[in-house]
Amino acid sequence: MSTYKKEVGTGVQNNAGDYTSAVEGQLWYNSTDKSFQFRSISTVGAWATGTSINTARDLSGSAVQAPVSTAMIYGGSNPGGAVEGEVEQYNGSSWTEITDINTARGSGSGGGTSTAALYSGGSLGPTGATNVVESWNGSAWTEVTDLNTTRYSTGGGVGSNTANLIAGGISTPFTVRGEVEQWNGTSWTEVTDLNTARYGTAAAGENYNSAIFAGGAPPVTAATESWNGTSWTNVADLNAARQAMGSGGTQTSAIVFGGGGEPKSAATELWDGTSWTETTDLNTARDNPGDGGGTTSTSSAIAAGGKTTVPNSTTAAVEEWTGAGSPVTKTITD
Repeated sequence: MSTYKKEVGTGVQNNAGDYTSAVEGQLWYNSTDKSFQFRSISTVGAWATGTSINTARDLSGSAVQAPVSTAMIYGGSNPGGAVEGEVEQYNGSSWTEITDINTARGSGSGGGTSTAALYSGGSLGPTGATNVVESWNGSAWTEVTDLNTTRYSTGGGVGSNTANLIAGGISTPFTVRGEVEQWNGTSWTEVTDLNTARYGTAAAGENYNSAIFAGGAPPVTAATESWNGTSWTNVADLNAARQAMGSGGTQTSAIVFGGGGEPKSAATELWDGTSWTETTDLNTARDNPGDGGGTTSTSSAIAAGGKTTVPNSTTAAVEEWTGAGSPVTKTITD
């Protein structure tokens, strides 16, 4: 029978930094931090500080899959308010700038994975909204079929870059939309509208036939709608009404975090298919982060950038979510 002694031994491992291959209960000396640490299993989810993105921004699109060491953000608005075309990819320890999107914009809908992503619609800044859609194949962005309705601040990016769903948003001049579109990898098809037209919603789902959309405005709401591929059903509200959140997961297991209006929120909520439960807050309240779009698990998500409350400024800060049951590093302080 295998034992801890046989697997690990009785000596204390010396390691420069976090010893990610440690087993549960294993003790080691972190020679970088000059501290003793050990591996534990989380009983509740937690947010940990990650490596900052290279370009501070909010309103970016994102593609994330578990683990969060395979994430990507694209587009957005910089601290001066200008739209960005930069794309950054994460490897778990650093962000690397890769190929820009063809049309710089913010407030579009992301989705997919870091090797197969989609970015749909968005704001061009003072010139208004766009219906441009771009698909990422791991090395290049290609313009594909435009959205039927030009808009930004949509809920969505739900699903992959061949089976995607977007809903709601804003068109110019300022008009709140309720239209919903499905992407099959070739074309966009209009389907049943949301029950309540809105923008700035959180969204989660595996594909265009299975999704939830929560929160949004106007007015700022906690309402949640569930999509079965044919119709929308009003389900349990968020605990806190808000818009411009980060989100990820599936129709039956989702995470929502941060958001606005003012002040910004740090609240995190988990969805189990029936109800929302408040859990561990973000360390820094923010809205419009590059979020967990594309992730199909609440065991991992990422909040990259966004706007913080005090001061109300665009940040490059990143937080990584680890769900209950995941391995975590703890430091011995006494």
